[in-house]
Amino acid sequence: MSKYALFTSMTDDGVPLINREISWLSFNERVLQEAMDDSNPLLERLRFLGIFSNNRDEFFRVRVATIKRMLTLGKQARKQLYDDPEELLSQIKEVILKQEVMFDKAFKQLIKELKNENIYFVDDEHLTPEQEQNVLTYFKETVRPTLVPLMLERGKPDLTDKASYLAIKLYDKGEEEKAKYALIEIPSQILSRFYILPQDNGNKYVMFIDDVIRLGLRQVFKIFDYTTIEAYAIKLTRDAELDIDQDIDESLIEKLSKSLNKRKKAAPVRFIHDENIPADLLELLTKKLNLKNKEDIIASSRYHNLKDFINIPDLAGKRLSFKKQQPRRHPELNNKRSLIDVITKKDIMLNYPYQSFSHTIDILREAAIDPEVTAIQINIYRIANNSKVINALVNASKNGKKVTVVVELRARFDEESNIYWSKRLQENNVKVIFGVEGLKVHSKLILIERGNRTDEDGRLIAHIGTGNFHEGTASFYTDVSLWTANPKISREVHTIFSFFRRNYSPGNYEELIISPFNVRKRLYELIDTETKNAKAGKPAHIIIKLNNLVDTSIIKRLYKASKAGVKIQMIIRGICSLVPGVKGISENIEVVSILDRYLEHSRILVFANGGDEKYFICSADWMGRNLDNRIEVTTPVYSKEIQKDLRHTLELQLKDNTKARIIDQELQNNYKSMVGKKVQSQAAQYAFYKSKDKA
Repeated sequence: MSKYALFTSMTDDGVPLINREISWLSFNERVLQEAMDDSNPLLERLRFLGIFSNNRDEFFRVRVATIKRMLTLGKQARKQLYDDPEELLSQIKEVILKQEVMFDKAFKQLIKELKNENIYFVDDEHLTPEQEQNVLTYFKETVRPTLVPLMLERGKPDLTDKASYLAIKLYDKGEEEKAKYALIEIPSQILSRFYILPQDNGNKYVMFIDDVIRLGLRQVFKIFDYTTIEAYAIKLTRDAELDIDQDIDESLIEKLSKSLNKRKKAAPVRFIHDENIPADLLELLTKKLNLKNKEDIIASSRYHNLKDFINIPDLAGKRLSFKKQQPRRHPELNNKRSLIDVITKKDIMLNYPYQSFSHTIDILREAAIDPEVTAIQINIYRIANNSKVINALVNASKNGKKVTVVVELRARFDEESNIYWSKRLQENNVKVIFGVEGLKVHSKLILIERGNRTDEDGRLIAHIGTGNFHEGTASFYTDVSLWTANPKISREVHTIFSFFRRNYSPGNYEELIISPFNVRKRLYELIDTETKNAKAGKPAHIIIKLNNLVDTSIIKRLYKASKAGVKIQMIIRGICSLVPGVKGISENIEVVSILDRYLEHSRILVFANGGDEKYFICSADWMGRNLDNRIEVTTPVYSKEIQKDLRHTLELQLKDNTKARIIDQELQNNYKSMVGKKVQSQAAQYAFYKSKDKA
């Protein structure tokens, strides 16, 4: 029996579901599999450990924190979770502990394999005299100035969950009752978490900054004369949900800024400590941090915050990392005098990161100086730290264009960044709209207006995509973007931006599927049409590519379609609450999840429609929050050429027998069997676009 077999739930009317939290943990285990996959380069495997660790931190900050809040709701909580929250927390802990064993095993294996490449992780107790002197010099000159110890006898620690800490015990042997205690934050947000020592006979040595600090502790506490100074890693994770006060006299920015400050002091949901920490030091910390629930206190290893492996330095040239894949130029946009003119003649799809995100920046830059362009509108959820998108919008405003930016301030963990960019835009006379009251704006829209044109064709240029306007994530998230001058679609994008300005009038939509206005009606119709066609003997199939599938009402309709004989193929990267392969319920549904060097993020839908296939791309996953509590946009794709490309992408992924895992009712995460020719869909996708350069 699988370790997950007990985690299948039933709705009140007997519909089988995988609990979303358990399914998410299963997804994160697939990330861990990538760290254990020896077909990946060694340093990339370490980076996958970092991604796993970062994911797990966020899981505790958001999902575990939410379940703990629901403990007080009783029966109402079970309706929301389809599980008792207390039992669910116990199941989560069980899975987390098993994954921790897997993580430690993977980490030790990677350290061993790195030695075979003459790369050694060393700690403060295993240095040569020359290395020790080098490290102490680095500590004195670089690390020591960043450290501000807090003495714990009187001080009250105010730990942030972005950092890890060293808890210090200072004492003389035999007089431990007179010990002093202190706390030092590991400055991994200021300095690299890893210190690279000088090479020795071709050998490379890496040291956690934690151990650099351990070695230098006598310099830090030299005013004391204790014989023994010990340091133990600790980390606190806090509830990251935002409580926005409902004070109508405060602006949203003021409310959010207050709430962000509250987050820094929010309730703890997890406290991790070195398993070797002395009992007296642990007792003092739990008291100082007001940790009352023993279930939240977890013994762990010597190093925490291993998300820093995501930024592990390049230790072997490019030999131990993925070979760089330069994004390809779109043949229709490459070296063209006017990109906007190209789009007025035909729809263009961009597929990141296989194709360059710079095309979108170039289109915005062109719009910023084009005399015919009178206005640019865009909605922003997440953007890069040094955003070229923002720079193009600011320049457009300086050039006299009317620029409107809809900024979602409640993009989790990007709130502070979005507040900063909002202020910068406003300083440059850009009209900023702060989302919609009660709804997150998660759509990916741009509208370029050429107001001097009297003809309808080409007056409005619209962008609808699956990913954020973020140059950074566009290099490792797979997303698709549609640029179109189709009047029916572009007019409806214009209607959405009108809604952002006047929330009382959502508008009418015939082409676009908009959450929360017509999304359920339209999706139900699309699925039900396949069910009717299957019963009538007509072609009936559905292909669904999403990040997450959780919504119970849609799952029920998919089960109904499966019973009617509709073949349903699904590529779900993350959470999948639907249980595939259940006889009499979902035997016609197959689900795979693909994890590889790029994060699968594009959302694509195909419906047989009786033989005349319908294609869509969308910003929304099929979760209650996306369908009912956010502005999301799904657009039809009419270009036969683009449909062919989308079909090619989906078929590659459905044929993947290298990085695809089968999702089943026991969440075993078995790799898809190698049948016939090896297919690694992401590598094949890049090769496909590379071949277009020569066509």
